[in-house]
Amino acid sequence: MSALTFTLKTRPEQRVDMSPLVCHQLENLEPADIAAIKLHCGKKKLRVDELFTISGFDAKHIQIKNSFSKLDYIGKDLDGGVIHVEGDVGAYCGMGMKKGVINIFGNAGLYAGCEMKKGLLEITGNAGDFLGGALAGNKMGMKGGLILVKGNAGDRVGDHLRRGTILIQGSVGDYCGSRMIAGTIAIMGNTGKFLGYSMRRGTLLLWNSPKLSANFNDCGSHTLAFLPILFKSFSELNSSFANAENAFNRVQRFAGDMSEIGRGEILVKL
Repeated sequence: MSALTFTLKTRPEQRVDMSPLVCHQLENLEPADIAAIKLHCGKKKLRVDELFTISGFDAKHIQIKNSFSKLDYIGKDLDGGVIHVEGDVGAYCGMGMKKGVINIFGNAGLYAGCEMKKGLLEITGNAGDFLGGALAGNKMGMKGGLILVKGNAGDRVGDHLRRGTILIQGSVGDYCGSRMIAGTIAIMGNTGKFLGYSMRRGTLLLWNSPKLSANFNDCGSHTLAFLPILFKSFSELNSSFANAENAFNRVQRFAGDMSEIGRGEILVKL
């Protein structure tokens, strides 16, 4: 059965709320019912078939083609199934997803994967600020699952991260891992200022030496047995993290943020 495919006809001037187009909500609907779903576009509501050409039938596998940066909330609260997106996506992609897979073959906007609980979010391009973070005013960000970014990410990656793993092949902006509660963030590129700001627990795994504040204590060099096990868990990913040459177990360990409870750690490859 062919995937349910939405091909964007023309790019609207206003932002579009794509949250109704998720696998578990479309699975038992007829094609005519899917076409009649109303999507918020600025101050208006537009039918799906006004914006997209619809083809295919398998709602467990959704494809969005000709996507661009004003399509927000793609995969919001996804509860199973697969969504493939060809092109860029807007803000809040994968927000609160419970399970399933979202593949973005392009760039993602603000708050990608924010407050997600389980599942896999893979972004082949760059990601915006607050990747895997918490919504404004909330105290818990990503609670589980895996986010993989093959490009760079913006500021506040993993803000208020509660649980789960964020893997970034490129570089990140400022305040990465800010206010982390737990979880793991691995970064192959460079990091910005205020790394691990106010983190309480959790692990930041780095391939390049960072600029750290005085709130982190140098704990010396260590050989950590859990790191090979962690890297083995990445072996099936379509990513540089699956490359055995990028694995290591000898690190320089820094503990902090000492202005908080100081149980977080920054591990830098030696």
